[in-house]
Amino acid sequence: MKHVRITTRFVALAVVTLVGAGACAFDPQADGGGGGGPVAAGAVEGATGASGTPGPDQRAKPGTTPPKPKATPTRSTPKPSTPKPTRPAAKPTGSPSAAGCPQGEHQREVETHLARLGGFGPVTVDGRQSAADCAAIKKFQKRYDIRPAHGRAGPTTHDVAKRLAATDTASCRAGSGTTFCIDLTRQTTWVMRSGKVLVKPTVTRTGMPGYRTPAGTFKINYRNIKEWSDPYEVWLPYWQHFTQGMGFHQTTTYLHDKSIGSHGCVNLLRGDAVRYWELGKVGSKVVLIGRRPGT
Repeated sequence: MKHVRITTRFVALAVVTLVGAGACAFDPQADGGGGGGPVAAGAVEGATGASGTPGPDQRAKPGTTPPKPKATPTRSTPKPSTPKPTRPAAKPTGSPSAAGCPQGEHQREVETHLARLGGFGPVTVDGRQSAADCAAIKKFQKRYDIRPAHGRAGPTTHDVAKRLAATDTASCRAGSGTTFCIDLTRQTTWVMRSGKVLVKPTVTRTGMPGYRTPAGTFKINYRNIKEWSDPYEVWLPYWQHFTQGMGFHQTTTYLHDKSIGSHGCVNLLRGDAVRYWELGKVGSKVVLIGRRPGT
């Protein structure tokens, strides 16, 4: 009888390459100086999100091809189940107004903030939902992508309205020229030009705990209509880098999910990201003040 000895060895090699502490994408120059030249703004993309195939003016990930969507397997038709007794739907907080909007637990506060902000239609600060209040709250929710935009003054609507109403645009020492301002404490951002507000405050989401976005004054030194993030393997639309692998870009997740945060970048809603791209250029000033709570 012959005995055969088989020896198998498994060797695993893992190489991880990260660019910059908490970097969202490749850092052309970590100090925020010089860097790549400006990229001409092309046609605005119609789709949202960060996935998709790069266009002719976009840098693809070296040596790779964006993955194709996998086909969903066909499943057999499930057997009909025994119907169960239905339960009555939960009633919304408050009573619906004439416009059909339920009243939220932050009705008076949201009315107060919207009256201060202006631009969303007439509101009456009385803590009671009306057709006009409903329309103004819906318009506000749609502007800042608060889902669902059903006119109810809930926690997220209250939080966003409060932060925007409390933002002091004069706190950003912009100086001359175009300056992008970020209030890290309130998680808001706006644009100044020659000492005047060019773009009113909007919402943002910066670095989460462990990936704090630093305060300071920087300059945009590299731009790309759609940048590939090597560390996190995701596309970053309307990318404008200003320091340590961090920059402006369209959010790749629901912006109002605070538990996620960014890896140091300044996340923007799509409309705001497009506007910032149109106004920005290599050399544009970026001023960050305060500090995000919990970081």
